[in-house]
Amino acid sequence: MRRLAIVALMLSAAPALGQGLVTSPGSDSVSVSIYRAPDRDSDEAMDLDWLEGYALVTEKRTVDIPAGKATVRFEGVAAGLFPESAIVTGLPSGVREKNLDADLLSPRSLYARMFGRPVILRRTDLATDTVREERAVIRSGPDGAAIVQTAAGFEVANCGGLEDEILYPEAPWDLSAKPTLSIETDSQVAHKATLSLSYLAWGFDWQSNYVVRMNADGQTADVSAWVTLASSDSMSFADAETAAIAGKVNREDSSQGEKPSGGELELTCSLSQLAPPPPPAPPPPPMVMPAPAMEMADIVVTAQRVGPFNAPVTVQQEGLGDLKLYRVPVPVTVAANAQKQVALAQKHDVKMEALYRADVSEDRVGEVRQMLRTRNRKEDGLGLPLPGGPVTVFEPVRSGPDQGAMLLAGEGGLPDRAVGEDVEIVLGEATQIAASVRQIASDDVSRTVALDVSNARPVPVRFEARIFSGGRMEGISQRRLVRRDGRTIWSVVIPARGKASLTYRIVNSD
Repeated sequence: MRRLAIVALMLSAAPALGQGLVTSPGSDSVSVSIYRAPDRDSDEAMDLDWLEGYALVTEKRTVDIPAGKATVRFEGVAAGLFPESAIVTGLPSGVREKNLDADLLSPRSLYARMFGRPVILRRTDLATDTVREERAVIRSGPDGAAIVQTAAGFEVANCGGLEDEILYPEAPWDLSAKPTLSIETDSQVAHKATLSLSYLAWGFDWQSNYVVRMNADGQTADVSAWVTLASSDSMSFADAETAAIAGKVNREDSSQGEKPSGGELELTCSLSQLAPPPPPAPPPPPMVMPAPAMEMADIVVTAQRVGPFNAPVTVQQEGLGDLKLYRVPVPVTVAANAQKQVALAQKHDVKMEALYRADVSEDRVGEVRQMLRTRNRKEDGLGLPLPGGPVTVFEPVRSGPDQGAMLLAGEGGLPDRAVGEDVEIVLGEATQIAASVRQIASDDVSRTVALDVSNARPVPVRFEARIFSGGRMEGISQRRLVRRDGRTIWSVVIPARGKASLTYRIVNSD
């Protein structure tokens, strides 16, 4: 199999007969509002290989509208544009028709659209290294062998010791090098118009990322929050007014997830059958195609910009119905196939309780997990809406030559949390805290159970057991038990390299 070289000699661009053509190569200004992927949990990380969120893009463009019927082409729109969502305002006569040019100029789409049309074959004889050109007609689709018809009859390109290039004297006018949205207008007089183009586009996403740095006292922490914006679209939006929308918006679209058009062309050499093939089926109507999967993940951090008194620039929160809007106060570039981070908040000395927790059910104990807990209140150091996202926790080394250095303590996730709510960050499974349950006694009406916990760490730790049982619990030990969220809670401080135990009786409900 060899790749067939394709060369376009000249591109012609012509609208329908008797109709003017106006091309807007780019926007005067643009704003991008990115919505989180609707089926992704707020504390789940983005899949950078397949972004399933979307963006609302609003562009301002200045266009010279001719008198009469005309086609206005907006080049450089997002490749994942939903054409049914596009709205154009600023035309006195309105919009008669709109189309998304989904077929971009590429070797594959160019070959497919030239079926049955004349091209030029530039043929290099590999044995003699001589080159000649002859006219030919494409008689096959872009998959498989490249069958062409020449004056000598039907043959397969790139076969029989020849290396062929296809040269196109002309190409379909509606193949564009950039994603293009076109509209049909009918104006009584020629005029210059400032148009507003708004549309939804697939292939974007965003998430919050939190970095928690525990202080040496073990009771407070510095919290940095970032908004990470990601785009897998092939177009960039320079100096855009950018915002991220938190909350779930119910939206469904059947075209989401299809492969993009265009791409490379690879044809096989097959000499088994040179008869003319049947004509291909008519092409399907244009439809929106999402941007390709992200091929690179450049991260551009914009928090170095500072405001008055050298304060870092952070996103500004606004209300949007039941949703939250986080606006970036300075223009940023939402680049193609890239990520960008902007600061959400920086909080110091946030009250943070570090503890270990396990779920206990009857005579079984779940895994012991490390976790952090605080309240989203100003008096505790927070007091702002917290959009969900991954959390990375660091804590200082408390002894040895590296004392004070920060080491990774764990990673977890934070669901969306409003002001005033409890914030719990569940990290990884504990390796030095162990818990088990043993049955001490039982009779016809009850069972007596002991919950044992050991701490192998050289420092005291707080342990919390969430106990669930089908019967009534009666604490036999003197330790206090409380009820929270339908569970019986036992909370205890276990001394360094020490143990603790809770004995309780479960009375059968019947």
